[in-house]
Amino acid sequence: MKNGRYYTYVSGQAWRYWWRETLKLNHNWELSPITRESKIAFTEANPIKFADDDIFGYMKAAKDIVRDDDGNPILDKKGKDQKEDVTVTRTSPLKNSVIVSVGSTQTVENWSSMARQVGDSVPYSKEEYSTIMKGMFSLDLLQVGTFATYNKTGFKNLTEKLRTEALSNGATEKDDLFVKDKTGNAAKLVQLDKSIRTQRIIDTLKALKTITGGAMQTNNMGDVTPKFIVLATMSSGNHPFSHIVKNEGRNNEKALLNIEGLREVLQDYKEQFKGVVFIGKRSGFMDEYNDDLATLAGEFENVRLLSVNQAIDQYCEQIANQIM
Repeated sequence: MKNGRYYTYVSGQAWRYWWRETLKLNHNWELSPITRESKIAFTEANPIKFADDDIFGYMKAAKDIVRDDDGNPILDKKGKDQKEDVTVTRTSPLKNSVIVSVGSTQTVENWSSMARQVGDSVPYSKEEYSTIMKGMFSLDLLQVGTFATYNKTGFKNLTEKLRTEALSNGATEKDDLFVKDKTGNAAKLVQLDKSIRTQRIIDTLKALKTITGGAMQTNNMGDVTPKFIVLATMSSGNHPFSHIVKNEGRNNEKALLNIEGLREVLQDYKEQFKGVVFIGKRSGFMDEYNDDLATLAGEFENVRLLSVNQAIDQYCEQIANQIM
């Protein structure tokens, strides 16, 4: 609620779930298996093998049994299995907001009933709404496929075993430009091959073309793919496009595209944009802005106005040449 008005939303966690499932179904990603122990749950925490651990991050607080070369447990002085701490965490390179309605909404209570059985029907209700929603995300290109092993929350991405396996299977070490070890030398990062990192990034972005999800899809199937999208590579982690839509009306119920706000962002942040800024719009969605968007694109040499899927595809082509 804001100023006494209601705004419907999809949680950031739900959005990420949709994204993960789309990558599994449409891009053949093998998702990291989930282990449930007592009151905690964690994934395999293996970003070398599982792309979703790399992109979506993880936290695994656990201890493993130490084994010898033959796979047999090594015992401690008391004859019990010797264990080692294998706690690892990774801050997700993919960050996203909630998806929230641009304008205020009024949900409608819709009553249904289960009446095919003999006897009285069983009534139930559900809330429904129709609205234009907005959300934003960022993907850290330098972090994808690149892992630290510092003993610090969010940065101890790999166990020593995983680090060794990665380096023996084609990964390389590179200097961390921002962290030094105790001797004053650059700390080391483990980085996967460029082809693997590029594919993971492109898959993640292209999943937006077919992303699906949401509750009550049986009776209220909806298309949750983006109808308007702006894609750009920036030299900073700032997200300047958060205010390119706005609302108006007696109850702030009408969603508007903020053309002047978009123009301002393109001008004010022009030095931070790397390459072309791609704007995608689905035909039939906010067509009243077609002329304004065409004029805007003509004002900037680095702006392309396309359909949503064309914008995603062409941005992926550009990004493949930007990854180092």
